Amino acid sequence: MGTAAVVRAFADIRAALAVLSAEVDGQGLLPFSAADPLAGLADGCLDILAGSREVEAGIAALKARAAVAYVESAAAVAGPDVPVQAQEMAVAAEIGCVLALGPRAAGSFLATSHAVTATLPRTLEALQAGVISWSHAVVMADETASLDAVGAAALEAHFLDPDAPDPARGCPVGGLPAHRFKAKARTWRERHHAESIEVRHAKGVADRRVEFRADKDGMAWLAACLPAAQALAGWNRLTAIARSMQGPDECRSLTQLRADTFADVILTYGTTNDGDTRGSDSFTKGAGTVRDRVQSPIRAQVLVTVPVFSLMGMTDEPAMLDGYGPIPPSMARGLVANGAGSFYRVLVDPRDGAPLEIGRESYRVTGAMRAWLRMRDGKCPFPGCSNNSLDNDADHLLAWANGGTTGIANLGQPCPKHHKLRHTTGWRPTAATKNEPPGWISPTGRHYQSEDQDWEPPRWPPEFLPAARNRPEERSLLEDALLQYLAM
Repeated sequence: MGTAAVVRAFADIRAALAVLSAEVDGQGLLPFSAADPLAGLADGCLDILAGSREVEAGIAALKARAAVAYVESAAAVAGPDVPVQAQEMAVAAEIGCVLALGPRAAGSFLATSHAVTATLPRTLEALQAGVISWSHAVVMADETASLDAVGAAALEAHFLDPDAPDPARGCPVGGLPAHRFKAKARTWRERHHAESIEVRHAKGVADRRVEFRADKDGMAWLAACLPAAQALAGWNRLTAIARSMQGPDECRSLTQLRADTFADVILTYGTTNDGDTRGSDSFTKGAGTVRDRVQSPIRAQVLVTVPVFSLMGMTDEPAMLDGYGPIPPSMARGLVANGAGSFYRVLVDPRDGAPLEIGRESYRVTGAMRAWLRMRDGKCPFPGCSNNSLDNDADHLLAWANGGTTGIANLGQPCPKHHKLRHTTGWRPTAATKNEPPGWISPTGRHYQSEDQDWEPPRWPPEFLPAARNRPEERSLLEDALLQYLAM
């Protein structure tokens, strides 16, 4: 019954699709709502979207398992005399033709399918259940590729097992866009990788480079692979300069202003204004003429969170760079020591990773509250948004005019776009706490949970034995360490 069963199953699927298509067109046997057909159709379409997402995930799991089963059976049919590389090329070519994929995409699909079916059982289970999408599975396969079996299982459990010792908090993985899940998975991997982040970062620094890539319509990409602190500070500075240039007489968008400022800096910084060296005629302001700009007084800002023992060189635990993720402690120590005017220092509790204090100069003032807010949320809390904390607005969840207080639990930090969305549409934020960002409720009444920061207890130095951490003498050593930090 093999072939007949497959044909019959796909016929049933096509019939179900025809039914759903008729419902979307408003031609079903019964309306979604007899009282309000239009509102009922709108809500019903959202139900169809949600159901389609689950079915697509199940189909993706089926495709992965079918591809791996084909590879194994085709290898058995070919026999041991066929060279392994030739057999791999043959099956990748066959699958590529069936799925209309190029050679590279087919190879990538097969690699991910093998990882998901052979080494990531929780990922496969979640995919089959429709909890996560294929894009999430690709992220999981990519992020576990450099880990051993124990590390891969631990990463899977952290995000997909609610009974894990320290499960991920906040929005479930399946509720995150894949690019946001990738950021969280990368952060976890960097913290728990068997190889020191200092060693891996040294390899990365050796590979720093600038790349040029041609694009269509007379355009091209110019990109640089740099240490995270430099790259993020540069991005934040470009954003700040671009925002300062916006106004009623400025016709360029924020994205265009960033690009123009970037071009201006790399083409004119440190040069004279003569025609041979200026080079700034590569862009214009609207339809106007080209003009040079003086160096902007705006400074880059970065929020860096450093475990106190790591700051003192007693452990090699990664620090957290806001808007990027884990960085080597040596980089963090350099930022704290040399970037006093541009970098906020954040002290975390060695027992559980909770924040304790933010920069002595801004403690218990509005600036400190804003810094705490940035640290709590890490980014714009709207689902799927990645906008950096330093570019966001502080916003009362319950308006001041309606009795809202100016406290961390009543503040959010939406990006300008989602701040406007909140005040011009039916979207509204939910309540927050001192340690958890607000979620959002859509105009249809659906609730969407925001991400939580995955704070972890810092690593203790070897001399602080677990059984002795509550002894008076050990607490005294900890207090001395904290005092040394605060005095920096």
